[in-house]
Amino acid sequence: MKNKEFKSLFMLMINMFVVMMGIGLVIPILPYYVEAFGASSFELGLLIAVFSFMQFLLAPFWGRMSDKFGRKPLIAIGMFGFAGAEFIFAFATELWMLFLSRILAGSFGSAVMPSAMAYVSDRTSSEKRGHGMGMLGAAMALGIVVGPGIGGWLAEVSLSLPFLFAGIAATLAGIFSLFLLPESLSKEKRMELEDSADRSNQFSQMWHALKSPVGFLLILVFGLSFGLANFQTIFGMYALHQFDYSPSQVGFIMVVVGVIGAVAQGGLVGRLTVRFGDERVVLGALLLSGIGFVIMMLAFDFVTVIFTTCLFFLGNSILRPSVNTMISKLAGDRQGMIMGLNNSFLSLGNVAGALLAGLMFEWNMYLPYSIGALTMFVGFFATVSWLSRRKETIKTTA
Repeated sequence: MKNKEFKSLFMLMINMFVVMMGIGLVIPILPYYVEAFGASSFELGLLIAVFSFMQFLLAPFWGRMSDKFGRKPLIAIGMFGFAGAEFIFAFATELWMLFLSRILAGSFGSAVMPSAMAYVSDRTSSEKRGHGMGMLGAAMALGIVVGPGIGGWLAEVSLSLPFLFAGIAATLAGIFSLFLLPESLSKEKRMELEDSADRSNQFSQMWHALKSPVGFLLILVFGLSFGLANFQTIFGMYALHQFDYSPSQVGFIMVVVGVIGAVAQGGLVGRLTVRFGDERVVLGALLLSGIGFVIMMLAFDFVTVIFTTCLFFLGNSILRPSVNTMISKLAGDRQGMIMGLNNSFLSLGNVAGALLAGLMFEWNMYLPYSIGALTMFVGFFATVSWLSRRKETIKTTA
């Protein structure tokens, strides 16, 4: 990878790290926030779901805007808006302020991810795209799990301090992106994409996308995000009720598993896809994620909680960038729009998973993990079937 390309990728990784860190900050703290306001686990699920719902609504819009105006301005706008949301969370005194913060964070955070993914697609060949997506995934994985560690540690000083830290970090990342990140999409390419842009509404686009070559993969994105949300939504509350862990203990667990996930995405995804191909990697990761969900319910102390959660995260960390690479290869020239729709299906899965996990936790704390495991196993067998049909179609048309 050329030095200039590496600098651009590194800047994108910083942005994704900051956004995911800001999202991850709430994991060890939110259960305590919720209980302080006298709210239930279902309202905890709502707080997480509203963030993803705003991503679902706005990700395709931001994706189209990145095709029209370029990746750089959308990334900067997203970072500044996300920073504002973090500052609101820091000074929240009532539950509605937390909801407002999550609405804004989801709205502006959804501008960053599809634009960053489209940026990588603009600058890399199909052979190197898996590595680029893997590096972005590594930054995301590291952020989502270092965030809880930072949140748990800084919360010992003040509950508002982690969000002040995230707001400042997002502001600085936005400034650096505005002045140091080169644009990846030429004016000529933007005009070409604008002339051929699909101006139908989001739901119509999603329906048409489901009937396109990437349709099944978008359904798979929904499924894997739905399954993962069953873990992320209730892990902090599960650790509090099952093991009486503090925010710093939850944060420590998430840091450990996050390092495992980041190493897997940064160092394994590219090598695995080169050696085994995207399809086999996706199948193996689905199977490993499902098994991870099952054995997490068997954990009985601090060490076994860390071990089982690490195994789950290993599978999930490999899964997401591998699926994104497959989608990117089938997307053609419409990288911004397809990655925006990809984010919409991912967000919709997070909404459904968070709401169901919060509700199921009130009935039985093991139900969200059971639902997550079932989702991954169904995804595995559905993918096997889809790949088989796709190979037959290719043979027939050859």
